[in-house]
Amino acid sequence: MTPVFVPQINAEDADQQLDLRSSSAKLDELQQAMFEAAQVHRRLCAPRLVRHGAFDVASEIFAVHHLPGDFFSVEETRDGLVLALGDIGGKGLAAGMWVTHLIGLIRTHTAANSDPEAIVAGVNRDIARLAAVEPLSTMFVARLDSRSGILDYCSAGHPPALHLRANGQLELLSDGGPMLGAVATASFDRGSVMMDRGDLLLVCSDGILESFNEAEQEFGAMRLQTELRRAQGGTAESVLFSVLGAVQDFAAPRPLTDDMTLAVVKNNGGNIFAQRRKDAKERVLQ
Repeated sequence: MTPVFVPQINAEDADQQLDLRSSSAKLDELQQAMFEAAQVHRRLCAPRLVRHGAFDVASEIFAVHHLPGDFFSVEETRDGLVLALGDIGGKGLAAGMWVTHLIGLIRTHTAANSDPEAIVAGVNRDIARLAAVEPLSTMFVARLDSRSGILDYCSAGHPPALHLRANGQLELLSDGGPMLGAVATASFDRGSVMMDRGDLLLVCSDGILESFNEAEQEFGAMRLQTELRRAQGGTAESVLFSVLGAVQDFAAPRPLTDDMTLAVVKNNGGNIFAQRRKDAKERVLQ
């Protein structure tokens, strides 16, 4: 009868195998926790398409890791739709945790006063109190009144938003103030634009602008403006995906190195000024 060889496992090898199984289980738990955190982030942010009167708001967030440091939120108030796009320095779990905190601050201040500059100033004061730990953050906040077509906005050190009118005129929206937390007592200015039929608003995080190709060329603001003009005739969603596709094609095959967030607002309705004249005429006739 042929003897059966049974390998001997010493105590040290057994301990190592036990440690490996324990580490694998902890890794699985961590991955599950990151997945659940990403789901919370998704629920805190705006749906991918929001309709408000004659306006469509399309947005998309791409994360380098499971949990992005970018966010885009939408809050409906009696004065209009409040939009906020933010970019927190860093990536991963720490940045994702700050996103939760920042969105909570935005909602608190929006409930008190929906003026964009008031929201930004309030968030800035709160963030400044945590200056020792808060990463550098930028934010663009806007309030859209779908009845009048007026969009008020305030930028906290964020890349300028693009307002492309139906007639092709392009305006950079940069009124506001410094990055969040830089100066506790900073004042923030409000900018205002009229969004008429066919007008587009594009807001993005710097991950869009700072996408590099293999030749180390940056996508940059000029390419972004060109792609927005090229996609101008489409819906908010089609403009969004056209611009995102252009960024991805430009950077390919390089992997994503920073979180990317893009939001597009489009007025699909009638001419605001014509409607105002019609309403005024009806009031006179009454």
